[in-house]
Amino acid sequence: MHAWPASEVPALPGKGRDLRIHDTATGERVTLAPGPVARLYVCGITPYDATHIGHAATYNAFDLVQRVWLDTKRQVHYVQNVTDIDDPLLERAVRDGEDWTALAERETALFREDMTALRMLPPQHYIGAVESIPKIVPLVERLRDAGAAYELDGDIYFSVASDPHFGGVSHLDAEAMKLLSAERGGDPDRPGKKNPVDPMLWMAARPGEPSWDGASLGPGRPGWHIECVAIALEHLGMGFDVQGGGSDLIFPHHEMGASHAQALTGEHPFAKSYVHAGLVALDGEKMSKSRGNLVFVSALRRQGVDPAAIRLALLAHHYRADWEWTDAVLEEAVARLDRWRAAVSRPDGPSADALVEEIREAMADDLDAPAALAAVDRWAAAQAETGGADTGAPGLVSRAVDALLGVAL
Repeated sequence: MHAWPASEVPALPGKGRDLRIHDTATGERVTLAPGPVARLYVCGITPYDATHIGHAATYNAFDLVQRVWLDTKRQVHYVQNVTDIDDPLLERAVRDGEDWTALAERETALFREDMTALRMLPPQHYIGAVESIPKIVPLVERLRDAGAAYELDGDIYFSVASDPHFGGVSHLDAEAMKLLSAERGGDPDRPGKKNPVDPMLWMAARPGEPSWDGASLGPGRPGWHIECVAIALEHLGMGFDVQGGGSDLIFPHHEMGASHAQALTGEHPFAKSYVHAGLVALDGEKMSKSRGNLVFVSALRRQGVDPAAIRLALLAHHYRADWEWTDAVLEEAVARLDRWRAAVSRPDGPSADALVEEIREAMADDLDAPAALAAVDRWAAAQAETGGADTGAPGLVSRAVDALLGVAL
């Protein structure tokens, strides 16, 4: 599976700062100091509908992580998956009378278009669950043979008791885990499971559903969590720098993925840091496909909204915050974009050297994009009020906003 084209990231004078970011697993802010190549895994979409603003907010957060790393003169090895086989995808295909593979391919293509328009940096490896099945099957067999997984009516479940570090990502109690498991694709009430929250690794073939050769597991398809583990281990290895996604992935997805990998390798941790973006609401409820309360990036683009304004609307909220999309949020972003473009269109302006450092410091401080936007606002206001004599300032501001915030002026 191929990703989308990369937009050029301008080089800035000097060097950026190491990123200090909130780690879910420890509950503390940590300084990320990767080696020359920083390793990032972000969980991708299940392609049964178009990219909504909640998706865009999540991928924007991890695009910013990459931009801060690049500004420190590191390379970034970024991996993202596509869950192109899962119950919601099959259910939507049945509902609409459409072939599930055609649905997945169409929505994945639209996602790529949206990411390109929003200037999200692409992953080096963009991997689908289906193409990963030959890698997944041996991992499930290894877990089973090691006693970390068990069979139940043909299905294979992971035993969370096999990982002594289980619970170290979310720090939830058993009851909270059970409730979230039920809400997020698990089956905690299924009789015969060793632990209610044990997740499925391999689902035996069901009548009328697609299945693949599972070798000694029998025909079937993979569970959700093992998919990301197989892809991450293949392309990043254990102990990569950041595991990212929306905050609704903390449990069960990231908790289970960590335990799968740790049980497979005997190593800890799966990822050095777990970073999670907040959720976006519409009309007082989390924006989600299941609720149908969605604002689609593609629909906004069709309405003529500049993707740079969409991105500024995302940047106006701290990545960890839960917030609500409104018409006013977009209107404010459009007005900000107009002000900034007017400011950099002049032949000179106030010196921007201090501004570049302000943006760098804000972004290194747990990706404080609102503070970075406020700094650019102040420069644009000074430009409008008094101007300046630095002929290089408008260009430097444009490059800094592009390089560190992903907004083309």
